[in-house]
Amino acid sequence: MTAVRSRRERPAKPALSREWIVAETIEIMRTEGLEKATMRRVAQALSTGPASLYVYVANTAELHAAVLDELIASLEPGTGDWRSRLEGLLGSYAEVLHTYPGLARSALLLRPTGPNAMRLYDQILGLLLDGEIDADRAAWGVDLLLQHVTATAAEHSTPAPGIADESAEGKVHALAIAFRAADPQATPHIAANAESMVSGTPDERTGWAIRALVAGIAATPITEA
Repeated sequence: MTAVRSRRERPAKPALSREWIVAETIEIMRTEGLEKATMRRVAQALSTGPASLYVYVANTAELHAAVLDELIASLEPGTGDWRSRLEGLLGSYAEVLHTYPGLARSALLLRPTGPNAMRLYDQILGLLLDGEIDADRAAWGVDLLLQHVTATAAEHSTPAPGIADESAEGKVHALAIAFRAADPQATPHIAANAESMVSGTPDERTGWAIRALVAGIAATPITEA
């Protein structure tokens, strides 16, 4: 006959913590998608009730913000001069957003303010300053660069509720078909340059956009002359 173990002999359940909640949320996002990473689903994975989570995070939006901040901690700048390091850092951020579809759309609304996000802002600002860009332009440039990368990732992420699901590749392919089929009479410039409109890999286009934005930040004064 098997002896019944007393409650005191059973392994203690790990204490709930914000770090554990965030880690479990990331795992759910990785395997099931952002839309499944709700307070109820995370609580279920942690074998507790949703009410227990509210001690650590106020709502799903705050939970997703905490997740994004945790993921930002893994970003690495590129190597080389300040432009290359900046492009590498922003490329790393874009990769995180693409790895977890839907997170970019949340990031547009959340405007991350966690400690790792603050370090990211500081790194970008520091690199722009290393490029001898005036401090006022560099400060505004941080927001412009992050908004561009986030919005681009959001465009290719999981569609919002009520919008038919379509992969990023499918949307790009459909646009390429439309460009190539452009009417020379109605849209002569597109018809003449259709291949240029669809040329380049996503990484090439992202890198060019970052370089173009940085050049504009460096050359454009805050106030008109």
